Amino acid sequence: MARSLASNALTVFIVLLLAIASVVAWGRSQYAGTGPLETAICVVVPSGSSMSAISEDLEGQGAISNATVFRLGAEYSERANRLKAGSFVVEPGASMDEIIHVLTAGGRSTCGTEINYRIGVAKADMIVRELDPATQKYIELASFVPGAEARPDVLDNVMSQASTRFRITLAEGVTSWQVVEAVKQAEFLSGEVTAVPAEGSLAPDSYELASGSERTALLTEMERRQTAILTDLWAARQPGLPIETPLEALTLASIVEKETGVAEERPQVASVFVNRLNQRMRLQTDPTVIYGLTEGKGVLGRGLRQSELRRATPYNTYVIQGLPPTPIANPGKASILAALNPAETEYLFFVADGTGGHAFAATLSEHNRNVQAWRAIEAGRANQ
Repeated sequence: MARSLASNALTVFIVLLLAIASVVAWGRSQYAGTGPLETAICVVVPSGSSMSAISEDLEGQGAISNATVFRLGAEYSERANRLKAGSFVVEPGASMDEIIHVLTAGGRSTCGTEINYRIGVAKADMIVRELDPATQKYIELASFVPGAEARPDVLDNVMSQASTRFRITLAEGVTSWQVVEAVKQAEFLSGEVTAVPAEGSLAPDSYELASGSERTALLTEMERRQTAILTDLWAARQPGLPIETPLEALTLASIVEKETGVAEERPQVASVFVNRLNQRMRLQTDPTVIYGLTEGKGVLGRGLRQSELRRATPYNTYVIQGLPPTPIANPGKASILAALNPAETEYLFFVADGTGGHAFAATLSEHNRNVQAWRAIEAGRANQ
C-alpha cells in the first residue's frame, strides 16, 4: 500500500512538474513571441499609472494576449516601476517584451494629440493635430493665429487631456522680440517675461513642453541650446576669418539667415560677406537696414526707400563699415556653420535669379549682367 501511494504521489508530482513546465513554456512564448496586434495603436501612459492598469488596457486593445503574463514579465525583468508618462506607438506584431521596452525606455512621445505652436518670421500659428499610428501621418484638427483669430472649439478639449503633448517650434530668422511676443500668446505656458533676450541668443529648434511650463524657463533653454551650438562651432571655425568674437559670428550668421532660404546657398552667401569684410567693402545688405528701421519689432511689409538706404543708423551697412553691432535675428545652426566655415570663393556680389536662389558674381560687370537678368524676370512677371 505504501509503495502504491508513493508511486501515485510521484506520478502526481511529475504531472505537476510537467504542467508547470508547460505553463512556463507557454508564458515564455506569449511574452517573447509575435504579438496579436494587427494594426499599430497609440498607447497612452498617464503620469502615475501602474503596470497593472496598462497591462489591462493593452489586453483590451488587443496588443497582448494575457495581461498577467505581461505584468509578470515586467516584474521579472525589473521594469514594472519604470513606466514613462506619454503616448507611444506600439507596432503590429510587437512582443510583450518589445512593448515593455517602448513604455519604459523613455524619450519623447511618438503619437497622440499634439498642440504645436509655430513661431515664424511672418506669423505665429498654433496647430492642433493627431498622429495616426497606422500611417504615421498627422491629421490636422484645427489651426489658428493666437491673439488674431478665434480659438477653435476643439482646443479646450485637447488641452484638458492628460496625454496631450505641447510643442513650440521656433523657425530660423525670427527676432527675439517676435519670440517673446509670440510666447506671451501661448496659453499653455505660465509666468511673465520681463525682458527680451539678446538678439541672436535663441536657438531655432523644436521644444517639447509640459502644460504650465514657465515662459522664462523656455527662453532660458533656447539660450542654453544656442550657446552650446555656438561654442562647438566657434571651436571648429575656419582659420583666418575676419571675425574676432562669437558675437560677431552670430551677427554674420544672422545676416546669412536673412539673405537666403536656400540651404545649400548659405556657405556661398557667407563667402560674399567674408570676402567683403576682408577687402573692407561695405556689406550693403538690405536686411540690416530693415532691422535698423524696425528694431526687430515685426516685419517692414514693404520695400526699402532710397532715403532709408542712405539714412545713418548703426545697422545700415550701406553707410557703416563692417558688421552691425548685434545680430539682426536668431540664426539657425546651419547659418552659424556657414558663417564660420564659408565656401572658398571670389564672390563679392549676389542677386536673386528667379528660382528662389541667387546668382553670384566676382566682378561688378558680371553682377550688373545678373541684375539686368533679374530685372527682366521681374518685368515679365509684372506683365503676366
